[in-house]
Amino acid sequence: MRTKIDPTWWASGRWEGQPIHEFLARRDITGIFRFLHARGVSYSAIAALVDVTPSRVAEIAKGARQVTAYEVLERIALGLRIPRSFMGLSYDQSKGSDRDGVTPPDGQGPSEVPSLVIARDGMGSDQGTAARLRADLDEALASSSVTPRQLELIERATTDYMETYPSAPPKMMLPLLLAECAEVQVLSRRRQPAAIQARLSGIAALLATMCADALMRLGDVGEARLWYRTALHAADDSARPQLRVLVRAQAAMLPYYFGNPRQIVALTDEALAVTAPPASSTALSAAGRARALARMNDTDQARAAIDHAHRIFDQVGDDDSDAAFRFPAKRLLLYLSGAHTWLGDTKRAYQAQDEALGLYAASTSVPIDPALIALDRSICLVHDHRIAEAAATAHEAIEDLPETQRTEIILTRASDVVSAVPEKHRRGTVAALTDYVQDCRERARTLASGTAVLDP
Repeated sequence: MRTKIDPTWWASGRWEGQPIHEFLARRDITGIFRFLHARGVSYSAIAALVDVTPSRVAEIAKGARQVTAYEVLERIALGLRIPRSFMGLSYDQSKGSDRDGVTPPDGQGPSEVPSLVIARDGMGSDQGTAARLRADLDEALASSSVTPRQLELIERATTDYMETYPSAPPKMMLPLLLAECAEVQVLSRRRQPAAIQARLSGIAALLATMCADALMRLGDVGEARLWYRTALHAADDSARPQLRVLVRAQAAMLPYYFGNPRQIVALTDEALAVTAPPASSTALSAAGRARALARMNDTDQARAAIDHAHRIFDQVGDDDSDAAFRFPAKRLLLYLSGAHTWLGDTKRAYQAQDEALGLYAASTSVPIDPALIALDRSICLVHDHRIAEAAATAHEAIEDLPETQRTEIILTRASDVVSAVPEKHRRGTVAALTDYVQDCRERARTLASGTAVLDP
């Protein structure tokens, strides 16, 4: 007797504490098969319904195999009486696959190739063939393996990460971001309509930029550089000019802390050359360029760039926010603090730092920015020959951070403070600062290795 499947399960059923329709929306066949098995439907019965061998059904249910072939997804929907819309199946499509249409989880299974057959003697001899091909092509162009709900959920998750990222330790955020990137990668590999692919590329650009930033903070410069490259590629593919500007401005932070400032100028010049209405990312690019020129001791150009950044910010501004990729007044002041510090203009630097710290004091959710401002101040104090105070300020800036936020980007800037001190004065509090920075690096390595850190 044929196994009965209750179609109401797919609308109201639950599995592992989640509505079963969520498993359907993400095409989690492993969860669907386990759900059925728990309701007394044997693997053999499932196999008969969906035309897959019982051994493959068992492998899928155990998570050893994944279903990716569209043809098999259609058979599953049909055989298990699942509404096609629940799985985002909007049209009939034949795809090449192995015997069962099931590929290993690593995605090394056969490629999916649409099966469109054209008569060898030309379409002119068979207008019906032409009509069928046109209809199939229309369906292919309109098809998508991403449901609107899926895309909304991914975009919402990305927005949530942008909200939490600035306050969270990069080592904690990185695996979460990578997992989200993996999902976007799977969807991007499948053919999507241009509008859907552009949105996926935009999501990929934001996620990859956060991954790059986390790796940069942790001091993995080589991998961060590659992730910024991926972010640039995705931003360009998104067809969103302002996103292209943003990612280039963000990528310019890597050479500021760990590279050649000329690379910063090249990236920010490229960002400012993008044809797009001015936005906060434009002001970020201009401020980054000013800070780089100041670091290169190009005084006249740097001062002109500072004025340019002020003008753009006054034009576009940005609301006060601690979310990633926003550029409120306090972040502009952070950049100007660095520019004035590199120029040796300590009076203007102190003014920018005081104003910025006053704005950051209203929100303690972004600890790293005030620490970077304090380290700028330490370098200004060195310029003003207040060396002991400079070392104490730097030490306090690091010590006030949670240990998981004492990352390489902070420790590198603290080393800049020591480097600014003439060698003959690197004793006392400066020597203590050097030792403290080294100790923080050792503890960071211990944390990274997963070994517990014991306070003395």
